[in-house]
Amino acid sequence: MHDRPVPARWLRWTLAALAAVIACVGFGITTASATLSLGPHEAEYSVDTDGLVVVDLGPLGTLEIDSPLPLGLGVDVTVKEIPADLSAVGASSTLDRLVGDLDGYLQFYDSPQVTIDAVTVALLGDAARRAGLALVGVVLVGWGVRVLLGEARRRQLSASLAPRTWQLTAGVVIVAFVGTTLVSADVDGPRQGRPASAVFEGTALEGARITGRLAGVIDTYGGQLVALYDENEAFYEAARADLGQAWNSWEIRHAVRTNLGEEPPDPVSGEDGEGIVSMLVVADLHCNTGMSTVIEEAVQRSGADVVLNAGDTTMNGTAVEKVCVDAFASAVGDVPMVVADGNHDSVITSQQEAAHGQTILDGGTVEVAGVRILGDRDALETRIGEGTAVARERTPGEQAADLAAAACEQDPDLLLVHTPVVGLPALDAGCVPLQVSGHTHQRFGPVQVGRGIRYVSASTAGAASGQPTVGPLRGTAEMTLLRFDTTTREWLDVQVIAVTPSGEATVYDRERMPVVVPPVGELEDAVPPFSPPDGDEQDEEPAPSGSPSLDGPVAP
Repeated sequence: MHDRPVPARWLRWTLAALAAVIACVGFGITTASATLSLGPHEAEYSVDTDGLVVVDLGPLGTLEIDSPLPLGLGVDVTVKEIPADLSAVGASSTLDRLVGDLDGYLQFYDSPQVTIDAVTVALLGDAARRAGLALVGVVLVGWGVRVLLGEARRRQLSASLAPRTWQLTAGVVIVAFVGTTLVSADVDGPRQGRPASAVFEGTALEGARITGRLAGVIDTYGGQLVALYDENEAFYEAARADLGQAWNSWEIRHAVRTNLGEEPPDPVSGEDGEGIVSMLVVADLHCNTGMSTVIEEAVQRSGADVVLNAGDTTMNGTAVEKVCVDAFASAVGDVPMVVADGNHDSVITSQQEAAHGQTILDGGTVEVAGVRILGDRDALETRIGEGTAVARERTPGEQAADLAAAACEQDPDLLLVHTPVVGLPALDAGCVPLQVSGHTHQRFGPVQVGRGIRYVSASTAGAASGQPTVGPLRGTAEMTLLRFDTTTREWLDVQVIAVTPSGEATVYDRERMPVVVPPVGELEDAVPPFSPPDGDEQDEEPAPSGSPSLDGPVAP
């Protein structure tokens, strides 16, 4: 009888380590979980092996769809904030609550890939963490067993098992293969009496099966949601196409006027290679993720070097509004974004934005693309469901004084804040040449205020008073392109980009930035150097009810 060949020691250890890693990775993947958002709710996502994606809404029922994951892997989604017992909640009030959450569901349905990507990254991260901890546990257990066995016993076991290395390896592979096959084969197909909902035919949820009271809700309101989604998609895709055409028309108009000498040529770059920096201003997005595609078009067509976000990216600054932050971050791509969060945002919002690499202003000056930008998060925070605003760490008056002091010390090129009135002391002192803000939902300026220029951006979400921002526009949405010469340290011009509720886009001509002329009168005596491009009522100072004083309430 021939002796079995004994594999080299390094090969045996390599096979043992590989088996341990595979087992730990399998454990990590099949037990991964994460807490993220699903529409207007927080939800717990966990990986399982039933081959289904199951959204559990408690006593309302479940939504099931075949999982796209391999090897029979599925995901269970447990939605929070659903009452455990509906006996105390009437059917009508339950349905009313769901209808009230329609905007939140539409935001999710409008950008499902954003949520899917976020969930995928979170689950993979948790799986890696669990696999790492499991591997550490295996190593520690192995080391403990090694110590307990002692050297003599280890040699005896090694002499006995080493000749059987290949048989043991084959056995592990067969067990793993059989286990995977059994898991995959155990996947439930569509169950009897649970047909796919016809509401989702032709959508990303085609084939979904509904159970419980939720089935009636979906049958009643699902068609409305799908119709709203289709209307929303069609509107913003058409608006994006119209913006592209409007930009082409402006480029032709600009070229003709330049050739005729009606407009001066663009300034040339300085000897150091720095030249003109284009900055696209957005403000008061208020979770209107439909505008993401239009913003993306504006960024690409304008060649913006930086995007300035003047705040109120979300409605309430909650964790579940991460889908909104993610959608806007995806729209700007690799273009740097500088953010001055607003009263409807929160520390959570700032953290979500920072996770995308966005620069969050926090009372100091940063330099982006050669432009020195000073700013801060809004001093007020709107309380969810209360409609009131309270001071964070400082009052608006204290924040205004701090920003004025910082401006006079740090010599910024731009002050970016959410609420216009907060920048008044810095402008009065002449320590900042330009302030950009939002908050009022109405465009105003650029106009000389104090010894500087103030520009208030309208809402990029087309936000209208008392109207939701989800769905086709209810008001005119605007963005503004600012240009700055890094050689002369001068602001050159402003250019308004607007999309009306009818979906018509307009790219207005550039308007020269006004030059500060001393002596400067008081705020109420300042006169805009030119009328806004659309010539409507927005060329007037926003109504006092928006921000009557530095320490007053916040209306929008």
